Amino acid sequence: MATIITPSEVPKYVPGTVTAASDDLGWNGVLLRAYHYTGLDVIVPPVRDFTIVSYRGGATFMERRCDGAWTRTHCEPGDVSLLTRSERSHWRWTEAIDVSHVYLTETLVSAVCTEIMDRCVADVHLHDVLKAHDPVVTAAVAAIAREAQQKALGGALYVEAVATQLAVHLLRKYASVAFREPRDQGRLSPVQVRRLREYIDSRLHESPNLETLAEVAGMGMWSFARHFRESFGRTPHAYIIERRIDRAQRLLAQGRMPIKEVASDCGFADQAHMTRVFRTHLGTTPAALRR
Repeated sequence: MATIITPSEVPKYVPGTVTAASDDLGWNGVLLRAYHYTGLDVIVPPVRDFTIVSYRGGATFMERRCDGAWTRTHCEPGDVSLLTRSERSHWRWTEAIDVSHVYLTETLVSAVCTEIMDRCVADVHLHDVLKAHDPVVTAAVAAIAREAQQKALGGALYVEAVATQLAVHLLRKYASVAFREPRDQGRLSPVQVRRLREYIDSRLHESPNLETLAEVAGMGMWSFARHFRESFGRTPHAYIIERRIDRAQRLLAQGRMPIKEVASDCGFADQAHMTRVFRTHLGTTPAALRR
């Protein structure tokens, strides 16, 4: 297995002049290295982090091979190259160029991916992109490079925000993601539970049905019912009744609404229906509770 190198070790294999670096700036999850290169033919061991190369000056015929055949193109300012983490690569170019390298750690990218997709990430892989003209990536790299040179107030916080936005963009356009199955596959995720609680509480008067709740959770109706019971400890119908009783108790305690209106606001068919439910679950009636 090939040795995985850090971004700071890249110059051992790709000799060039460092024109900017963020090594000592205390950034979290992101590193900037800018270089001036002459024409080179180099083999680079797998790099620990995801690599984004932004071409700033000069133009050259560029060739690269990672895990398959050679890719050939012409790169100039405004273009970017992407290389996934932990992948050996062979590069060849002929002319002098100025480039900025931005390195994003697996920890940063996986955390962003987990946040936006609400699933446990096993692996993120950037596509083999030798040349793309992407103003979003170019602008993000330029902003990070400026911070490395200017060392302005709040630079670390600013760069980490830009790096997060860059990671989101890369995940949307240039990445494939493998997910880990959750240990407890029968339970809803925390985000699904929160969405369902908010949806049910805002629509108690509408009698939300099983199909609608499954759509809110982004699941099929039959698997949703099983997952709901595992997460809430009761059926959707029983949970909705429980929430109606809780709301009715609060409104009755406030004493401002007639009992008939409380029943309607909480989703009961009528006052008699609410009375029957209260007798079954609380052993009392709404009128007695109000007194």
